[in-house]
Amino acid sequence: MPLSNASELVADQPTKRVVHHSCPLCEASCGLQITVEGDRVTGIRGDSEDPLSRGAICPKGVALGDLHHDPDRLREPIRRTESGWEPIGWTEALDLVASRFRSIQATHGPDAVAFYRGNPTSHNFEVLLFLSDFVAALGSRNNYSPISMDVLPHLVVASSVYGHQGLMPVPDLDRTRFMLVLGGNPLVSQSSMMRTPGFRQRITAMQGRGGRLVVVDPRRTETAKFADQHVFVRPGTDALLLAAMLHVIFDEGLAKPGRLAEFTDGLDAVEQAVRPWSPQRVAEATSVPAATIQSLARELASAESGLVYGRMGLSVQAYGVMCNWLINVLNLVTGNLDRPGGVMLPAPALDPVENGILPKWTLGQWTSRVRGLPNFGHELPVATFADEILTPGPGQIRALMTLAGNPVLTTPDGPRLERAIGQLDFFVSVDCYINETSRHADLILPPVSALEHDHYDLFYNRLAVRNVAKWSPRVFDPPPGALDDWQILNGLTRRLARGPKQKISAFLKGRIGPRRILALGLRRGRSGITLKQLEASEHGFDLGPHEPSLPELLQTPDRRIAAAPPAFLEDLSRLEALLEPESPDGMDLLLIGRRELRSNNSWMHNLPRLMKGRARCTLLVHPDDAEVRGLTDGATACVRSSRGEVVVPVEVSDEVMHGVVSLPHGYGHVGGGLRLSVASERPGVNANALTDPEKTDPIAGTAVLNGIPVSVSPVVANEAPR
Repeated sequence: MPLSNASELVADQPTKRVVHHSCPLCEASCGLQITVEGDRVTGIRGDSEDPLSRGAICPKGVALGDLHHDPDRLREPIRRTESGWEPIGWTEALDLVASRFRSIQATHGPDAVAFYRGNPTSHNFEVLLFLSDFVAALGSRNNYSPISMDVLPHLVVASSVYGHQGLMPVPDLDRTRFMLVLGGNPLVSQSSMMRTPGFRQRITAMQGRGGRLVVVDPRRTETAKFADQHVFVRPGTDALLLAAMLHVIFDEGLAKPGRLAEFTDGLDAVEQAVRPWSPQRVAEATSVPAATIQSLARELASAESGLVYGRMGLSVQAYGVMCNWLINVLNLVTGNLDRPGGVMLPAPALDPVENGILPKWTLGQWTSRVRGLPNFGHELPVATFADEILTPGPGQIRALMTLAGNPVLTTPDGPRLERAIGQLDFFVSVDCYINETSRHADLILPPVSALEHDHYDLFYNRLAVRNVAKWSPRVFDPPPGALDDWQILNGLTRRLARGPKQKISAFLKGRIGPRRILALGLRRGRSGITLKQLEASEHGFDLGPHEPSLPELLQTPDRRIAAAPPAFLEDLSRLEALLEPESPDGMDLLLIGRRELRSNNSWMHNLPRLMKGRARCTLLVHPDDAEVRGLTDGATACVRSSRGEVVVPVEVSDEVMHGVVSLPHGYGHVGGGLRLSVASERPGVNANALTDPEKTDPIAGTAVLNGIPVSVSPVVANEAPR
């Protein structure tokens, strides 16, 4: 072959490069090493030099390139017409949204337009920097998000006990000797409200230094299988267990809050309040033997360092706020709050609490129009979302904007919400897919992909188990004319701004952009690290372990820990109902959710890499429960609740305790109009067709998604469910 031809062949080959980035899919934010050839991602693996993840990665991170290249992902704005979806220019699209919103609000009032933002917005620092301006310009009280079916109890407790919803103590995993996990599965979730990539490695190290991991859960989760001890607990009774542990600690003189005692009010009141809840009294209701409860309390109190961590299984039940409050008190009275090896407050390079990016929120300043559920910050509980659309009267929702959310699949009684959305006067969805929610939109505005914008963990560094800072520049330049989420928000804010102050602020922030705003915030931060330094570091900075700091950071009015908020003490009386639970007729099983390593809520089911292999949307049924009902492995069952029913394949397993069944969340990709070619082939069922939006935690309005009474029966061939 002539040399000139060989040179031409080499020149035609795509340029190969390696980019170090952070995975933006969940709060673990694992460091990635991405190989790119030309305009294609050809490989992704964990970055062993990332200061926090240290090479850890999950299947979702590996599939990030598939998400970027997905042919079903929208690349330009589209609007609904009589002949179907048609492209529309960005300027025309944003003008149309602003015009329709203004018109509807002028006729029906500011609350007639609602806004729902999905989970991915919390992992996008650019959105977080521009979100509050958009909400202010919209001027509506009808704002919703997954917070009220996820982390709301954590936020409400932090606000009440420490004075700010962002002051949530985080497990110091690298130095602890004992960890008690309730209702969480961090080995699969890659942590949650605890940024801990590489959880397995950290727990292995803890066990190597003589420590123990104990998991309390109605299912023998992946984390429970890895633990030193697993304890089954009846769904929804965790508050009884926690109250009984506190009873043991006070009754046996094991309380030792240490130096924090002089900064704390209310411990005497807590001691009196938990006195009735002995291990013997709660054992039958919780299905946890009294001796086991006593052992857990004594081990926590006597550990050289230890902690209690609770997550989704506790948050999305009727006693979610109570559970999270009791966990905070347990960590406090055992001396494990604000000390190495216990739970501590991070000191991020850019602290969104300290610099006001995350303003202080309060609970119950106003309530929802229909059901009187309390607000938290600028949001209402999502459990009343459909009510506000379907109920006529002043303030009825008539228009909606969703941002990176799919509430039809993810909110209580999703089918009812879908019917409600179908009757709106106008609906715009900012989303990269035509999914179960956006298929009803009049207009879909797709932002650039996750690899086409920069990444910095603005909020989740505040929940990291170690202080780190990392800047990840975009892997690809966005296509010409494409807009990022923040540009869409800013464009709408400028069009909807009310008064000169909002207009000027929106204009200036749009000109400055998120990168420069972040740079200014870092310059004012306590670490002294600049964005320029972060840009020069491919892997980021390790800023060291957490240091005791709680008294200085308290934001309660008197700068003291409020260990016994009156509303929480009063709520303990509801525990009486758990001692003799009542089940609806025939609904003798309790439904819980479960997290899947290859799934991320509802929006990554269109990637072949993640959907291959066995079916994962199955109903786990204990062998004894299956035998009584005539169910066999692989058979089909009808699951009924007071709200609805689904038909789903059965997986017989002793992984769940007797009397409990489990169904994963985020499936149900059925119906016309979807552009999800892979997800539609393996749709699964929508677990939220079984959840009841009328069931909430009375303190915060958190949706009850765990411990739902259901009946399960076999589906006979050729027989349709009732």
